[in-house]
Amino acid sequence: MIRVLLADDQNLVRAGLRMLCAAAPDLEVVAEADNGAEAVRLAEQVLPDVILMDLRMPGVDGITATARVLAARPSVRVVVLTTFDDDDHLYPALAAGACGFLVKDAAPEDLLDGVRRAAAGDSPFSPDVLRRLVASAVHSRSAPTYPARPDFGLTPRETEVLALVGEGMSNGEIAERLHLGVTTVKTHIASLMTKTGAPNRVRLAVLAVQSGVSA
Repeated sequence: MIRVLLADDQNLVRAGLRMLCAAAPDLEVVAEADNGAEAVRLAEQVLPDVILMDLRMPGVDGITATARVLAARPSVRVVVLTTFDDDDHLYPALAAGACGFLVKDAAPEDLLDGVRRAAAGDSPFSPDVLRRLVASAVHSRSAPTYPARPDFGLTPRETEVLALVGEGMSNGEIAERLHLGVTTVKTHIASLMTKTGAPNRVRLAVLAVQSGVSA
């Protein structure tokens, strides 16, 4: 069972997520928090595998809560639940250690899949959120810039995987497109991060976009 902690100040959102997880045979909601401080306390108490974290909560917000949770328990996977007016908070949440971003109005199966992917060590990103993160990074003065076709010593297959990461594809989608196993895709992405120095999937996507890598 995947142990899930829900952190959102809206009762209706938590109720919907609770019902959604309850219908999945492999997910169990072990606690709920309506503010960031409570999320930090409960994370230490109930030891969840995945936290679905809202960004905007009273008192301690989701970004601060994410950083505090991960400082104490780095193995916890924090997936941010975002809306379209949260763009200014996306990069701070990523810097705090969030492993993925899902939109609140995502299809139920996509939310469940995101929780499972996070628990398995993947980084679930709703495609539109990843595109917004990449667009923000590309136009940010503080973001790293990459020359066209930089020489990182990538294999042809790694280049293909990098291009698809840049398109916002998940590991499963990349595996299907390239007729590979998901584990193989994860291995390629780990190698890409090592060779390029990119610390996360967003930076890989930024690299792909800025350097013009295409499948």
